[in-house]
Amino acid sequence: MNIRAPILAGMAVAATLSAAPAGANMSTEQDRRTVAAMDIEFQAAVKRGDFATMDRILHDDYLLVLGDGRTLNKAQLLAHERTRIYEQQDEDPGTRMVRVYGDTAVVTARLWLKGRGANGPFDLKLWFTDTYVRTPQGWRYAYAQASLPLPAGRQSVKRNTLWRRSPGRRHSFDGPNEPTAKLRFVRAFQS
Repeated sequence: MNIRAPILAGMAVAATLSAAPAGANMSTEQDRRTVAAMDIEFQAAVKRGDFATMDRILHDDYLLVLGDGRTLNKAQLLAHERTRIYEQQDEDPGTRMVRVYGDTAVVTARLWLKGRGANGPFDLKLWFTDTYVRTPQGWRYAYAQASLPLPAGRQSVKRNTLWRRSPGRRHSFDGPNEPTAKLRFVRAFQS
């Protein structure tokens, strides 16, 4: 009886099973990078008034919900942006978080907007959440929600906190390599 054949077969199965999660993580990491780059590209297009790039990235069913409850669809957003000139339209460094859940990705960050629009000058900071979905044509920006403008004294982030949905267990987070399963993201503001 040749004992090597079952051992080699077992090793092959173990190697295949252990490689599957690594491949899945690599794909998730690649998706995270792709969506992050697309979000940066979108923000830059808004700042420079590149409506063709904005139109390409936006999903046809795009919806933006503003902090006061008003909504803008894709056509309304593009029309609105044509009335604005930006001096600043930048994410604050260190505030971006990109999370991927299968065919959905969520981007959150604090945004500084400064410029002139139809109602005069503006200079404000706000938090936003952008949702991207994977389509047959690639990732598309499908949904966004923006906070009300932040009060001047509440614009700094003191910490980021993640917690697992297990009773009485709270976990701190300080880096980009946290596990994504069953975690919720909370930005804690302190003045």
